Amino acid sequence: MKSLPILILLVLSFQCVAGVEYKKFDDPEKEQAYRVLIEELRCLVCQNQTIADSNADLAKDLRRQVYEMLEKGQSQDEIVDFMIARYGDFVMYNPQFKAKTGVLWIAPFVFLLSGFILVWIISRRKKTENNMEAKEQQKQKRAKIKSLLDQGEQ
Repeated sequence: MKSLPILILLVLSFQCVAGVEYKKFDDPEKEQAYRVLIEELRCLVCQNQTIADSNADLAKDLRRQVYEMLEKGQSQDEIVDFMIARYGDFVMYNPQFKAKTGVLWIAPFVFLLSGFILVWIISRRKKTENNMEAKEQQKQKRAKIKSLLDQGEQ
């Protein structure tokens, strides 16, 4: 009876076996270029993974295409230019800085700076409000003390 759950887990675990993709290169420089490229190119299906990390069919096709282009003797820059021409700047996981992608690079800093400014403005307002409330409370206390003193003199 104890072996039944283990047997079920063993049977179900065979579905977890995934194939590992291996590309054979004659030149170690091409292999290094391949690794760099698949780490730089974004999976257009997953959008948050490189094609090296993704198991989507499109990522597999892109890896195959990069491999074939390298085997034909194309350089990394030629392959990147081809991918950008075909899929747009979004295909690069870290897009190059140019007019079209400037917003992608500058926007985080603008949002961060505006967040700091907003926090500073809010904290200044609270500080002035607290100061005004403290002054008002002080005025009320003085008026109360003065009225008590005036009552005591009579």
